[in-house]
Amino acid sequence: MIRYALQCEAEHEFEAWFGSSSDYDDQSSRGLVECPFCGTNRVGKQIMAPAVTGTRRADDPQALARMQAMMMSAAREVRAHVEANFDNVGDAFAREARAIHEGRSEKRDIYGQATPAEVRSLKEDGIPCAALPPAPPDPESLN
Repeated sequence: MIRYALQCEAEHEFEAWFGSSSDYDDQSSRGLVECPFCGTNRVGKQIMAPAVTGTRRADDPQALARMQAMMMSAAREVRAHVEANFDNVGDAFAREARAIHEGRSEKRDIYGQATPAEVRSLKEDGIPCAALPPAPPDPESLN
C-alpha cells in the first residue's frame, strides 16, 4: 500500500491509499481518482516526505491487506447506507440540492450525479455536498 498526498484543480488537498504506484497511475489515467470535496477527477500528486519507520515493519503484507480490506468495507458500508436511506435524484442532484437549500423543495437527504462545475457552484453558495465513495470492487474479484 502507498499513500499519496493529492490536490485537485480547485486546490483541495487530501490523501488516498493505493495498492501500488502503478495502481494510482492506472486509476488516474482512467479518471477514477476523484476529489472527495468537489468530485473532479482532475487530480495530481503533491510532493510528500517519505514515511520513515523504526523497528515496526510498515510493509507487513498481512497488515496491509487487513487495512485495505477494512477501508474497502467502510466504503461499501457508507455507500450502502446512502443508497438505502437517501433519495436518488440522478443527474438533477445540483438543481434539487439548491431547491432544498432555498426551501423550494422538501428537506430530505439526497444523492445523485453532478458535474465538478455544479459541485463548485453549490459549495461557493454554501450548499453542503460531498462525493459518495465509489463502489469498491467485489472482494472476491480482487487478485
